[in-house]
Amino acid sequence: MASPMIPPADAPAFLAAHGWGGARIDPLAGDASFRRYFRIVAPGRTAVLMDAPPPQEDPRPFLAVARHLAALGFAPPKILAEDAEKGLVLLEDFGDARMREIVDADAAAEEAIYARAVDLLLALRRHPAAPALRPYDMAEYQREAGLFVEWYAPALDLDVDAAGYRAAWSEALAPIAGHHSVTVLRDYHAENLMLLKDERLGLLDFQDALAGHPAYDLVSLLQDARRDVAPPLEAAMLDRYAAAADLDRAAYALLGAQRNAKILGIFTRLWKRDGKPRYLAYQPRVWRYLERDLAHPALGPVKQWFDANVATSARGAAWETISA
Repeated sequence: MASPMIPPADAPAFLAAHGWGGARIDPLAGDASFRRYFRIVAPGRTAVLMDAPPPQEDPRPFLAVARHLAALGFAPPKILAEDAEKGLVLLEDFGDARMREIVDADAAAEEAIYARAVDLLLALRRHPAAPALRPYDMAEYQREAGLFVEWYAPALDLDVDAAGYRAAWSEALAPIAGHHSVTVLRDYHAENLMLLKDERLGLLDFQDALAGHPAYDLVSLLQDARRDVAPPLEAAMLDRYAAAADLDRAAYALLGAQRNAKILGIFTRLWKRDGKPRYLAYQPRVWRYLERDLAHPALGPVKQWFDANVATSARGAAWETISA
């Protein structure tokens, strides 16, 4: 079930030990994991408390990637205090100017803001992957894609060929599974980007970073499960990226399909296991992205599997009734 937004018992003592005694603790956000966030309010200043409770969560990967990104000149939140054993991290407060709300409210600004997000990825790819990151290898791709047959198929009573699914992905992903050149933030999208006063983009939710292919975060941004990215905007941003650096369009489609298959499984799991049905409303959008990706010739084996195992009635339209 979803965790209630009640501050952790250790929070007041942690805050007091780091100069924030007596500060107000306001619920800020929960996410698809066990992590929760609280805004800490004291006279003349604010901060954000990340609660990443063990054993389900471990804030140390977040801390390591944050320090790496900051050293390269990017803008993760500054780390103000930490107690990794208790899963508590006090962070700089980026405020409320989140990319999602800004572009939803001002369509005229959408393309320029997405261009800034694309340019950040172009800057990030100029640096080697952060030290000690695990590779985004075939085993990880398969584990993630497998969430579709593990959670999605049973939820819709689909009798699918699980071995054939794995074989199709192995064949399709083989050309890119060895690319581990850049830091892949993995959830790089409009709800994890903040517009800062210094014109930089603030980065959030990168604790699951891996060393992988540069096209992955581009997919995260332009095939956003939580908001519609119109095909013309996606095409314009791909052209912008390609004008500045190599863009493997087949890799983009492959990683898009893999990511979207994973997300369909994750959102189903959030509903069935974790009591978070709100994610079901995103399933039709994710299916639209997935079907666009499957149209690329590089996805031939995977498309054949979906055509044989998942009827049209068990795709996006199925969730419009379930999530209503």
